[in-house]
Amino acid sequence: MRKNVILHLENVWKTYRMGEVDVSALRGISIEIEKGDFVAIQGPSGSGKSTMMNIVGCLDTPTEGIVYLEGHDITKFSESELAQIRGRKIGFVFQQFNLIPTLTTIENVMLPLEFQDMDTSPAKNRAQQLLEMVGLKERMTHLPSQLSGGEMQRVAIARALAVNPDIILADEPTGNLDSVTGKFIMGILSRIHKAEGKTIIIVTHDSSLAHLA
Repeated sequence: MRKNVILHLENVWKTYRMGEVDVSALRGISIEIEKGDFVAIQGPSGSGKSTMMNIVGCLDTPTEGIVYLEGHDITKFSESELAQIRGRKIGFVFQQFNLIPTLTTIENVMLPLEFQDMDTSPAKNRAQQLLEMVGLKERMTHLPSQLSGGEMQRVAIARALAVNPDIILADEPTGNLDSVTGKFIMGILSRIHKAEGKTIIIVTHDSSLAHLA
């Protein structure tokens, strides 16, 4: 394995039992992603994109094969160890945003930092900086219900960056947005990639987005 490889899947299979039938969502996937790559996982609905993202994001483990994150075989990790890795190493951006509806914008961004036991004052400062970066300085005290779809996705991006993770995983990040807003969101991800050298992996069925990776 090359030194710059941050993520390595080796002959990964994921098989689900559906009644009396085994259905393989992933079949023998092998891929290396280097630190600082901007990668798109592309394919139509039902092709296994989300399953692969769950495995890459330490949300699930393969039926067969090995997944290395920074050289460590995470298929041997306990659920507690996987949760710690998710909290420190990976930032998630979901198609449905997954914001907590009862928390304000800034509280949503602070949440991952609180899970990492950061004190309230530095967590709030970090969240403010990130929300300013994504252009939401005037929306910090708003609830998700008071935001547009594009604004909610920008909050989700800020939240994903909160703990300064090595990898950003974005599952159909523009799927619920109009084309203009979608391009704006992809522009933010591209700027983050260029400015901070983050490893970004997007899951998409949209070839126009995949071409940006």
